[in-house]
Amino acid sequence: MSEPKLQLSGVKKAFGSKEVLSGVDLDVPKGKSMVVIGGSGTGKSVMLKCVLGLLHPDEGSIKVDGEEVTNLDARDRDKLMQKFGMLFQGGALFDSMKVWENVAFGLIQGRGMDRKEARDIAIEKIRAVGLKTETAELYPAELSGGMQKRVGLARAVATSPEIIFFDEPTTGLDPIMADVINRLIVEQVKELGATALSITHDMASVRTIADYVAMIHEGKIIWTGPVGDLDRSGSSYVEQFIHGRADGPITRRVV
Repeated sequence: MSEPKLQLSGVKKAFGSKEVLSGVDLDVPKGKSMVVIGGSGTGKSVMLKCVLGLLHPDEGSIKVDGEEVTNLDARDRDKLMQKFGMLFQGGALFDSMKVWENVAFGLIQGRGMDRKEARDIAIEKIRAVGLKTETAELYPAELSGGMQKRVGLARAVATSPEIIFFDEPTTGLDPIMADVINRLIVEQVKELGATALSITHDMASVRTIADYVAMIHEGKIIWTGPVGDLDRSGSSYVEQFIHGRADGPITRRVV
């Protein structure tokens, strides 16, 4: 296999005495969509934050295009971030900005692009995710949850990133809108030829957007493989999770 676009090796992260990541190893192939599954509190979000540089791992290596990124200075970190696009779980749109300004934020603030040029690109992306042109002039509060998620996706792809991160992309959406968002994600990622890393517990999302799946449990990747192998993983942990069974090796502590 060629050099992974994104590679995590032995990544550990603890908060006080609580170890959240216990040595994560994960290779994300270039141009493919990797989805990480796992229950709440297993380390999915912490792993994503370490990749994005929002948290610094205690140990281990994170490489993008073969380059170590865990100890970049501010200038190199900003340069790296230009390769990234992100769809946040809650949308994370700026309430005081119009929809087009939200979509164009990375172009204007990150790339220093002229506002008119950035607006043209934003409207193109707004239409690409199935919204009407006039939506560009609205504010986030005027949109439904599904529309906000589409705007978030338009913003994530507006800068033509090389790697796009999706954090629970269908949370809070009804099953039909969730399917719409999943299909839009596939369409946009393929159009860009981007590499995607997603975290979710929604198995419908997994089966729609993934090329590869990895399962994280107690801070480690315990299984990874093509999405087509998910139902014959041979892992009792994966079996229990994908079928949502209470009985199995994954136990829930009663708080």
